[in-house]
Amino acid sequence: MKAVRLHAYGGIDQLRYEETDEPHLKSAHDAVVRLKAASVNRHDLSLRRGLSPAPISFPHIPGSDGAGTIVARGTDVSNVKPGDAVCLYPASSCGRCEFCMAQREHLCSQRLLLGERENGTYAEYVRVPAGNCYPIPQGLSFEEAAAFPLVYATAWRMLITDAALQPGEWVLILGVGGGIGSATLHLSVSIGTHIIVTSSNEEKLAMARKFGAEHGINYQTADFATEVRNLTHKRGVDVVVDCIGGDGWLKSFAALAKGGRLVTCGATAAANPQADLRRLFWNHLKILGSMVGTREEFRQVLNFMAVTSNKPIVDRVLSLKDAAKAHQRMEAGHQFGKIVLSMEG
Repeated sequence: MKAVRLHAYGGIDQLRYEETDEPHLKSAHDAVVRLKAASVNRHDLSLRRGLSPAPISFPHIPGSDGAGTIVARGTDVSNVKPGDAVCLYPASSCGRCEFCMAQREHLCSQRLLLGERENGTYAEYVRVPAGNCYPIPQGLSFEEAAAFPLVYATAWRMLITDAALQPGEWVLILGVGGGIGSATLHLSVSIGTHIIVTSSNEEKLAMARKFGAEHGINYQTADFATEVRNLTHKRGVDVVVDCIGGDGWLKSFAALAKGGRLVTCGATAAANPQADLRRLFWNHLKILGSMVGTREEFRQVLNFMAVTSNKPIVDRVLSLKDAAKAHQRMEAGHQFGKIVLSMEG
């Protein structure tokens, strides 16, 4: 089969499109999927650079998101059969610890994403636990089905489970345009909230308005906390989605209304920002950390897609052999939505 493999940590030159062996069933609970599409996540860039906490052996196939058809299943698998069109839940856990037994697998210390230690989805075939295979919501193409699992499951956990975002509330999304930013924008619009977004790119701000944001702030030319206060008549927003960290962390707190919630799943700018703790207890603020949602939350996302006929925001579809170009585009911050890799091109 054709796959994109890493042969060492480093730049995009380490992503090599080449021939390798097809995966085979290893257990009675596995399935093999012939992939039609995969998508690129910022986690893939960290893995390539050697910044992921999970050690890998080379050569290695990255990729956590994918969609395709079942071609083989283990003897104990009953949820899928050959020919079924599926998208992949991207996480796995031990299934035995106190958290897994309580259906809180997101807290499992052995939780891993597909493509961390096991070969991932930048390939024509992938082996996964069959329990990670879910029917594609009606109306979605394989490319769209590969675009949403990781970022939408994460965004759902942040906004719906943790922040309990309600219709009519104000939400601020920092750094709109990436996978998480576009997913939180999409979900916030669907809920019926007032949305403010930030970016240093005027084209991305215009795109965000096109998709439903009410206000866009260029954080390079304006203080976004001050602008948020002006836009909300000094009240502030109910929820801030800040996956950037760094120097903007203090401004995120300053943008929150009393009783507001800050949710985060990353720190792309810096991981050790300063914070005035007095603001937290004076204003009854909450900080909520999230990573990819649980299987139940993923099922909720699937239901959301099916019932609302919503589709994820796709930036562009490239051929699998162009994975290096996809990484380059993401590193440059040029995308708005998800970058998808097609195995058909």
